[in-house]
Amino acid sequence: MNVGLFLPNWLGDLVMATPALRALRRHFGHEAQVVGIMRPNLRELLAGTDWLDEQWYFDPRSKQRELRRRAVLRRMRRRRFDMVILFTNSLHTALLAWLGGARERIGCVRDGRGPLLSGKVYPRRAAGRTAPTVDCYLALSEAVGCRSESKRLELATTAAERELGDKIWENLGLRTDGRVIALNSSGAYGAAKLWPVEYFARLARKIAQELDHDVLVVCGPGESRRARQIARLSLAGRVFSLAEQPLGLPATKECLRRSRLSVSTDSGPRHIAAAFGRPVVTLLGPTKATCIENPTVRGTNLQVDLDCIGCYKRTCPKQHHNCMKNLTVETVYDAVVGLLQQEESARAA
Repeated sequence: MNVGLFLPNWLGDLVMATPALRALRRHFGHEAQVVGIMRPNLRELLAGTDWLDEQWYFDPRSKQRELRRRAVLRRMRRRRFDMVILFTNSLHTALLAWLGGARERIGCVRDGRGPLLSGKVYPRRAAGRTAPTVDCYLALSEAVGCRSESKRLELATTAAERELGDKIWENLGLRTDGRVIALNSSGAYGAAKLWPVEYFARLARKIAQELDHDVLVVCGPGESRRARQIARLSLAGRVFSLAEQPLGLPATKECLRRSRLSVSTDSGPRHIAAAFGRPVVTLLGPTKATCIENPTVRGTNLQVDLDCIGCYKRTCPKQHHNCMKNLTVETVYDAVVGLLQQEESARAA
């Protein structure tokens, strides 16, 4: 059996899809050929797992023809998928599945694509609210007959990624006793999700000086400037930036896996840390916490109580950005202390 999966386009969403991927592999077994169709910038995220037999890269806006719609459509027609499951919610991926000749097309009914689907999944709501993203993805796996699956997020690392982590720790002189806390200050979604650089710098200084932990500011290839600023403004000797190290998903994954705890904006690295079972303090801005609710994630979600929460805009439409500016350093620091105390209590028990 040939199964195609149009995977989520955002890093965090793909991590939140891992319970569904685990369920699908268990359901179809290794006799089936499962192909993940995904954004090329996410190619290394699932390294070390065995849920996909192949990864195809798809970006309709790419300058590379082999990544655009026609190329993917030709590959689909050659493969003749028995089933395509749409984790994406767009009309054009449903149209590709239909034009590509997939016998079954499973997806969420929205944006006018219902007639293109042979298996319709209707948007879930809980207590009048949109259901958590992880639940929506699990609903797709259940629609094809998968058994109930844990909501536990899951990622793995490869030997090469672990070796890269060793080099980064050695290059930066990070302590090896586990007392490292990671900060993720960035987010690809937009400026509305970003906590101010000055706040991160003050938090890093307090953690390094008052909690006797090293602080590692993680970043992606386009985020090194913020990471450098935070390390510089912290004025603390044990605050380090990943900016001068090899950047990319392998480094981000391994650094978050090794860190004792993470503080992160509501972005992809937050979910990576959670997938490795690390406690995480999440700084929520315009996005409602409902989207990322997951009882298996260890951590604390922090959000200011404002009437405009839930606007989901990339930049603040009111131009005050109070959803992040009013979230104080002291509040975040107290959440970090609380999680560390919980961890110590669990060890003692």
